[in-house]
Amino acid sequence: MKIISVVNWVRQGTPWVWLNAGAVCISVLMVVSLLGFIAVKGATHFWPNAVMAAHYQLPNGEDGIVMGEIFDREVISRVRLQDSGIEIAGDQDYFERLLLKTGNREVYGIDFRWVLADYLTDIKWPEKVVVIERREWGNYYGFIESLSDQGQVVAEGDSAWSALTDAITETNAVIAEIEHIEKHAMGRINYQLDRLRLKERAAELEGRLYPEVVAGFTQRRAALDAEYTTLHRSLGALYQQADRYQLQVKTIDGQESALSLSVIVAASQPNAMGVFAKLGFYANKMQEFIFSEPREANTEGGIYPAIFGTVTMVILMSILVTPFGVIAAIYLREYANQGVMTRLIRIAVNNLAGVPSIVFGVFGLGFFVYFVGGGIDKAFYPEASPAPVFGTPGLLWASLTLALLTVPVVIVSTEEGLSRVPKALREGSMALGATKAETLWRVVIPMSSPAMMTGLILAIARAAGEVAPLMLVGVVKLAPSLPIDMNMPFIHFERKFMHLGFHIYDVGFQSPNVEAARPLVYATAFLLVGVIAVLNLTAVMIRNRLREKYKSLEN
Repeated sequence: MKIISVVNWVRQGTPWVWLNAGAVCISVLMVVSLLGFIAVKGATHFWPNAVMAAHYQLPNGEDGIVMGEIFDREVISRVRLQDSGIEIAGDQDYFERLLLKTGNREVYGIDFRWVLADYLTDIKWPEKVVVIERREWGNYYGFIESLSDQGQVVAEGDSAWSALTDAITETNAVIAEIEHIEKHAMGRINYQLDRLRLKERAAELEGRLYPEVVAGFTQRRAALDAEYTTLHRSLGALYQQADRYQLQVKTIDGQESALSLSVIVAASQPNAMGVFAKLGFYANKMQEFIFSEPREANTEGGIYPAIFGTVTMVILMSILVTPFGVIAAIYLREYANQGVMTRLIRIAVNNLAGVPSIVFGVFGLGFFVYFVGGGIDKAFYPEASPAPVFGTPGLLWASLTLALLTVPVVIVSTEEGLSRVPKALREGSMALGATKAETLWRVVIPMSSPAMMTGLILAIARAAGEVAPLMLVGVVKLAPSLPIDMNMPFIHFERKFMHLGFHIYDVGFQSPNVEAARPLVYATAFLLVGVIAVLNLTAVMIRNRLREKYKSLEN
């Protein structure tokens, strides 16, 4: 009887249901664990860690004082120590070592240093130690000696800290004004000068460079040059104002340095900060990471251009892929003869979804960039020759390449949605006098719109994370300008752009300072997942609204 009951239990499929449920639970747990790991590794990077100072002496004669943040720790074997040139007497086989972020690159030559925990003595956590984040050369760890204003000492010792925070705020405001003038005001003038040069060249090629035309160009160029000269003078005054303050600091071993506040982004005393002060510091660093531009070979600063480029590219790709995929699906389902040729086309579409993405990148480079873009340059931009306008990788070609990569998903999803529309609705619409085109436009397409949105969601999820084809058709390590700005024509499809996926690759594998870049890899990866989730949730909300809107037609 027991054997029969077990056989019936298996036949009913109960164990397979439990196996599927278990597999789903394990998959969800793995995804959540991975995201949690990335979030912890990335988000904790912005927390102000305490700075440790200690005496460090090894048996091989190395002796000195070290200070820095504990960045990582690991257990290392004696064999690995010997391979690194450190000989330690005794029978201990394993040692704990700490990775200290010591900063002060111009003093020590490196930002990070491994030390053995067993040989650290006289460990202290100095309350007055200052962590100075700089625009170049990484962090500086030390103690404030004095603050000078145009060569005159205005504060020393303990009073220098409060004066320093105010001076940094004032200097950063000046630096922000400098960056605004250089990037926006001067950038606008340079852009207009370049367009003026191209217009003059076009007039020359067309044979209409008459004296009055030349005079107009000269007058416009003189006005722009005068505006540029005025901005350049104000910029010089701002640079002098930015170099107004000098900070005298020294390291834990007594080496003194003078830092201009124009190179300082922020300063903090993490060992003296309370919980609420650390939370405020953490919020500021997160805001800086999201809304500022990168610096120090992308290992410091923020990733706003990469976020902007990723979102812009995905939105443009969605605008391009949706009509192509929907029109192709409507033709295959509603108009094409359901014969051998149509079946072969469907097989080709399904196979296209399995082609490696790098192949699409090579195709996009050869067809879109060189053939189409080169043809556009020859036909419409001869004045720019030999410099390419559209005949070079850019935002438009990257979006088209990813649209081609994801169009099979949209076609399949749309076809499935069209096939689920009841035949009775089609016949009822046509019985009331509607044509086939009107039935498609007013009944079939609206009812299948949720399926179209499902295809678009899948396309967004894949396109936002692709990197390989983008490396060939538009993505760069650092873009000087965003693809959308206030210069005519506002949206610059020919410009290169930054992308979160490529930023992760660049920081993780091409960075000159691997240890400093590692936390940014986790933070950027988590942010990329967040951006994809926001884009997908937006599409899901639209799909749900469409589903509710047309549910009554199905009933």
